[in-house]
Amino acid sequence: MKRTALELRGITAGYGADPVLKDISFSLEEGKRLAVLGPNGSGKTTLLRVLDGLLEWKGELKILGKDAAGMSREELARSVAMMSQFAGASLPYTVEETVLMGRYVHMSRGILAGPGEKDRQVARDCLRAAGLSGWEQKRVTELSGGQLQRVFLARTLAQEPSVILLDEPTSHLDLKYQTELADYLKGWGQQPGHTVVGVLHDINLALRLADTFLFLKGGRILAHGGAEILTPELLTETYGMDVAAYMREAAARMEEILNGKHLSKPL
Repeated sequence: MKRTALELRGITAGYGADPVLKDISFSLEEGKRLAVLGPNGSGKTTLLRVLDGLLEWKGELKILGKDAAGMSREELARSVAMMSQFAGASLPYTVEETVLMGRYVHMSRGILAGPGEKDRQVARDCLRAAGLSGWEQKRVTELSGGQLQRVFLARTLAQEPSVILLDEPTSHLDLKYQTELADYLKGWGQQPGHTVVGVLHDINLALRLADTFLFLKGGRILAHGGAEILTPELLTETYGMDVAAYMREAAARMEEILNGKHLSKPL
C-alpha cells in the first residue's frame, strides 16, 4: 500500500496581513506527479514554498506521514528538495561544487569537513543522469540558462529526496530539452517512493509530465484530480479566456506549417 506523500488540511499562508493561500486542502500519494496550474498570482509558488519549509503556514501539513511543523530543517531537506534556479548561480562555483551542495544534508561529518567519496559518487551519478558528464570543472557563471537548469536538476537529485518540487522547471530550455526534462522527471516520479510536484504554465507539458492536476485561482483550489478534470470549462474559469479555442487555433496553425500551406498565403 502506497504512503501518502503530502497531506494538507486548511493551509493558509502569505507574505503579509493578507494570505495568498486560503484554506488549501488536498493529499497526494507516493508515486504521483502533480502539476500545479493557474494564472499569475494564484499562489502556485507560495504553495511550493510552504511545502519546502520556506514559509510559515497555518493549518496542518504532513510530509510522508510526519507533522511538518515538528520536522527539523535537516529532516525536511532529506525528504523534500526544491529545484531552485538561483542558489549559487551568480558565484563562480564549478558544476561539481554546485551539485555537491545537494549533498550537504547527508554529510554526517559536517559541511566544514567536506564531501566524502560517496557524496562525490552520487554527484557524478546525478551529473550523468542530467547529461553533464565531463562538465565537473566548468564554472556555472559560464553556462547558458538551459545548461544551468541541467546543473540544478543534478543538484536536486543529489539531495536524494522523496519529493521533488519544481517551479517552472523548463524556463530557459529549448523545446528538445523541455521534453527530455519532462520525460526524465516523469520516469523519476514513477520509481517507488518518489513524488513530483511541479508548477507549470504550459498545459501540454503538464499533460506530458503529470498524472494529477491542481488548479489554483485567487489562492483557492478550483479543482484537483486526474486528467478527467481538464475540461474547457475549467480552463476558461481558471485563465479567464477560451483556452480550448486558443489551443485549437495554435494546432491549426502548426498543421498549416507542417503541410507547407503557410508558404502559399500572401503576407
